[in-house]
Amino acid sequence: MTADLKHLLSARAELDAQIAQARALESKAALAQIHAWIEDFGFTAQQVFPWKSTASNKVASKYRDEKTGATWTGRGKPPAWIQGKNRDDFLIDKPKHASLSDGPLLAEMAAAAYR
Repeated sequence: MTADLKHLLSARAELDAQIAQARALESKAALAQIHAWIEDFGFTAQQVFPWKSTASNKVASKYRDEKTGATWTGRGKPPAWIQGKNRDDFLIDKPKHASLSDGPLLAEMAAAAYR
């Protein structure tokens, strides 16, 4: 190795050490400033580090008790107002009943399947 290269490498090592020391000092000062702002303004962890809201995990209600207005998603233990009863009676979005004009009759479907 030439003397110039050794000199440059040692200078680089010195600069790297100075950079690391300056970064450590400035990061301590920055963190102290952040802590002061959090304390002064009363920021919460959610405001400083926003994470996904639990509202996005919310499931739409599937059943409603017409008497009380209580709802249930259909997940978990059923509430007392629906236990032992036909759940179809409590559906919020009740399925549309098929009329005769909506499609072939059952007999026509069976005949088509037999062919």
